[in-house]
Amino acid sequence: MSVIRPFCAVRPIAERAHKVASVPYDVVNTEEARAIAAHNPLSFLHVSRPEIDLADRTDIYSDEVYARAKQNYQQLIDEGTLITEDAPTLYVYRQVMGNHSQVGVVAAYSVDEYDNDLIKKHEKTRKDKEDDRTRHILTLRAQTGPVFLTYRSQDEINELVAAFMEGEPLYDITADDGIRHTVWAVRSPDALVEAFTAVPSLYIADGHHRAASASRSRAALREENGKHDGSEEYNFFLAVAFPDNQLKILPYNRVVKDLNGLWAQEFLDEVKKAFDVSEDGIPSPDTSGKWSMYLNGKWYGLTLPDGVEKPNDAVAGLDVSVLQDRVLDPILGIKDVRTDKRIDFVGGIRGTDELEKLIDSGKAAVAFSMFPTTVDDLISVSDTGGIMPPKSTWFEPKLRDALLIHAI
Repeated sequence: MSVIRPFCAVRPIAERAHKVASVPYDVVNTEEARAIAAHNPLSFLHVSRPEIDLADRTDIYSDEVYARAKQNYQQLIDEGTLITEDAPTLYVYRQVMGNHSQVGVVAAYSVDEYDNDLIKKHEKTRKDKEDDRTRHILTLRAQTGPVFLTYRSQDEINELVAAFMEGEPLYDITADDGIRHTVWAVRSPDALVEAFTAVPSLYIADGHHRAASASRSRAALREENGKHDGSEEYNFFLAVAFPDNQLKILPYNRVVKDLNGLWAQEFLDEVKKAFDVSEDGIPSPDTSGKWSMYLNGKWYGLTLPDGVEKPNDAVAGLDVSVLQDRVLDPILGIKDVRTDKRIDFVGGIRGTDELEKLIDSGKAAVAFSMFPTTVDDLISVSDTGGIMPPKSTWFEPKLRDALLIHAI
């Protein structure tokens, strides 16, 4: 059973939605956010990355950053750019990227279910990132960016969602990256709320830090509230849930800055002990169980040697895990990809040309192009309580921040 709740969204007025809606705070750094929002005072990056309005090199975790976030948020409300729904509402949110379309349900989802692992996770979180978003939520008393959830597709939900999409949309905007975002308000949400009770589990696809921060915020606010009864808005978090068969995962590729003291040929010889290596590799593997490696201006194809199978384990059998266990750790000396500064990650949306550019320019020594992790992999790992290696999945398209905000 999955609990969803309609909520009175804080949202931009329709004619300004395209100006307000922004990329998620965590897919851009300060410099990139400043450039995007430079000529757009309505961009929500002024709230989600408020350091862009302060002096260069301002500590992004300083008191003045959170104070500026609150100031900028309140200004959008005071000037009438952001309004609040009169009645609790659900929303249908469609994204179109090229030929790919996915449609999700925006609602307030249960923190209790998150805390009790009924909403399942597959990643560890970092305390500094949790601290940041928890403070951001508590300062604004709002969750401004949605968690990205998935679930096993349900016919009843699909039919209800399709019917709601026949109405006039609340928003229909195309962002600068060409991705189209369309939102419909569900003013009579009871049937959809009831349909979700048949969903046995929800899974976090992207947004583990946002979900963890919502849980921590709830704990803090509950402690302060002597009349806490479980019905308060802080007991729920903003999320969009998409059926699993609509999602698109791109590869998350690996780039390593040096060869751990080896010459290129020495490194290649070591790799040949772990994999069968072909000299005519393609830039992107065409199936799981294959890896592509770019070294000294050339693509190599990697496969496991005859008689060697991928481990029969949801986590250890992932392509990213096999590469880690057979090359990154034993040959390149990278023990923890979370903390080792010698490895970097390139989302598949940037293509393999980006990998070639990094190697050919001398900024890195070797790159590995991966076959995408599947949604079934994600669900299998989550169901077993496992933790995927960092940077195992890259979801596209990304949800926009601030189209719908959950005030707590």
